[in-house]
Amino acid sequence: MSVARVTEITSSSTVSFEDAIKKGIARADETLDQVRGAWVQEQKVVVDGGQITEYRVNLKITFVLKDGDSSRVA
Repeated sequence: MSVARVTEITSSSTVSFEDAIKKGIARADETLDQVRGAWVQEQKVVVDGGQITEYRVNLKITFVLKDGDSSRVA
């Protein structure tokens, strides 16, 4: 049996929402083991002078927790 956890992260990009999502998942994968999925909870933009200057996303990242007893046989 696996146990998963969900954590929330915020990521941004000056290019697009898709780029912000990719950056957020890549960063989560560097920090968390066994990232299994993500969903976009919220999207926002920063506007300056009528132009979008930054795309921001709030992501919920799902990852599987390590088994605390590595000697246990499944």
